[in-house]
Amino acid sequence: MSRTIASYAAIFFSGLFTVLILSLVTGCDSTASSFSETQQQLYSILEQENLPAESRYTIINRISNNLLATKEYNQLIIFLTSYAEENPSDMYNAYWLLMTAYAYMQLDAKPMAEYYFDRIINTCQDLEVQGQSIHFLCLQNLIQISQNSTHRISYFNEIIARFPQQVNITELYYRLAVEYENEGEWDLALKSYSDFLAQEDASTIQITGEPNAYTNAQRLVDFNDSPKDWTFESLEALEKAIKQAIINYNYRALDRYKSKVNFFAMSWRQDAYDTNSQEDFSMQGFMLGNRIRYNEELDEASNPNEAYLRTWGWNDYVSVWYLYFRKVNFPIDPEIHGRWEWAGIYYGEML
Repeated sequence: MSRTIASYAAIFFSGLFTVLILSLVTGCDSTASSFSETQQQLYSILEQENLPAESRYTIINRISNNLLATKEYNQLIIFLTSYAEENPSDMYNAYWLLMTAYAYMQLDAKPMAEYYFDRIINTCQDLEVQGQSIHFLCLQNLIQISQNSTHRISYFNEIIARFPQQVNITELYYRLAVEYENEGEWDLALKSYSDFLAQEDASTIQITGEPNAYTNAQRLVDFNDSPKDWTFESLEALEKAIKQAIINYNYRALDRYKSKVNFFAMSWRQDAYDTNSQEDFSMQGFMLGNRIRYNEELDEASNPNEAYLRTWGWNDYVSVWYLYFRKVNFPIDPEIHGRWEWAGIYYGEML
């Protein structure tokens, strides 16, 4: 199974740089004065003309890791960024700027770290460090620290396109869909949710912070694919139609008014995401032979987006049913968004 984003980030911070640091700390001089002398010697060697590329890499790497080992992060940043600016064609700049981004992360300067991670992807040739692509490591960290949905969308798409075998693609499709929703890109959000649902493990995957990922995606996609012809222009119109159908004992009308996607019937203690709460039944068996009544006014618990109508007389076991009405939240279709639907039934008195 592919490692998750979080686990790759852990490899990056706890593994890659720890190995680099520890491999060099043991070779560092034990006293501050000798350490300083060593650094000065390394700086002097670096200034030599016609220094072979391999030697230049070794010297810069030793200087940098010495600074990392002593937590001289600001000095490290100045050293590496100055070198990268003065040597834009250095093939190892991706590595030097990766160290720079890491130093900023250690200083808790995430916006600056994000700048350098992003800069590496856009301006530097990819390299491998400890068997890992630098671009891949950058994208993993950008996804973790970026607060901008537009940027995160770009990072998700790039990592899906370039490194699909190294990530949990199912999780990334879902998280990409959420980012598209945040940006109001509903068509793209629906496509990403459909891509998520098409994965074999979509119904079983556990996504941190998204306990109902599969159900949420399925409901949205199903609603989009439905005719939505059970919705009403206003709460008043829906309430009037429901009451009239009850008065006339018109179970066929009630069956038409029920939402055809995600309609539930459950007790107040049940979870709406529980599959046992999803019901598809006719009202006929509960209306014929019973005397159904309703309150003239909607329940006081109603609000601008939800409403409850108390009814009773449905059966001997649970006489009281609260009919639950909900404003449709579907910005992708302005003609449907803001209309009202009969979304479910709560059995028993309100808790």
